[in-house]
Amino acid sequence: MRLWAIADLHLAAAENRAALASLPDHGDDWLILAGDVAERPDHLDDAFSLLAQRFARLIWVPGNHELWTLPGPDGPLRGQAKYQAMLDVARRHGVLTPEDPYPVWTGPDGPVLIVPLFLLYDYSFRPATVAAADVLAWAWEHRLRSADEVRLSPAPYDSRAAWCAARVATTAERLTAERPAGMPTILVNHFPLRADLVTLRRIPRFSPWCGTVLTQDWHQQFGAVVCVHGHLHVPATHWRDGVRFEEVSLGYPKQWQPHGRGPEQALRLIWPPPVTEMATALV
Repeated sequence: MRLWAIADLHLAAAENRAALASLPDHGDDWLILAGDVAERPDHLDDAFSLLAQRFARLIWVPGNHELWTLPGPDGPLRGQAKYQAMLDVARRHGVLTPEDPYPVWTGPDGPVLIVPLFLLYDYSFRPATVAAADVLAWAWEHRLRSADEVRLSPAPYDSRAAWCAARVATTAERLTAERPAGMPTILVNHFPLRADLVTLRRIPRFSPWCGTVLTQDWHQQFGAVVCVHGHLHVPATHWRDGVRFEEVSLGYPKQWQPHGRGPEQALRLIWPPPVTEMATALV
């Protein structure tokens, strides 16, 4: 029994949908889906249908793409309404979400509390010399602007930053209240929890759309043994304060196909700790 993670499946791409269909059965293993699985409810539904046959338990958090406003049979869904529509899809399949009770991993090296998070971003991953009011202009100097500026509505909030602040506040309060005393956690968020994890060498000024400084110390505050995220399309393992941070994205076909690194290869073992990690801890 093992806990795996993957993010950024981007099933709007037909190549990614075909590759996901070839994923083998993983028996009683669990799978974390760390956001940007799909933009459309029907694609998310298809993903959950398929993956529920391959894994014993699915845990999902939304990325920014799940929140995009798209045309639909009932009109375009915006902001919280789009999130709710995606939650409804997850619940039809018994998939755990940030709105459900936190599951406890009781397999090898348990118990560990798995904490799916939905926190968004607030443009605070920027240099101290750049004011919040100037951050979009600063990014545009390098011709960078996230599609979220058009496609991700914060409704009913006034801004994405306001939605982020509300999610961070309510989540911190809930986690403080519900985490069993002393139980270690695995924190799962689409966006990295720390600014120093945003390693985008080709597009460094994309960082404002990548998280919030409000979670900079959550790995310590909430007893994390692993923090899982996607969003960057730069799979990597980082260590901060003795805590493992895993970026687990697959990405777009042009990013993974040249390396032959499909969904099966992109799966990252989260728990129990990989043998290499345990060996490192003993050195």
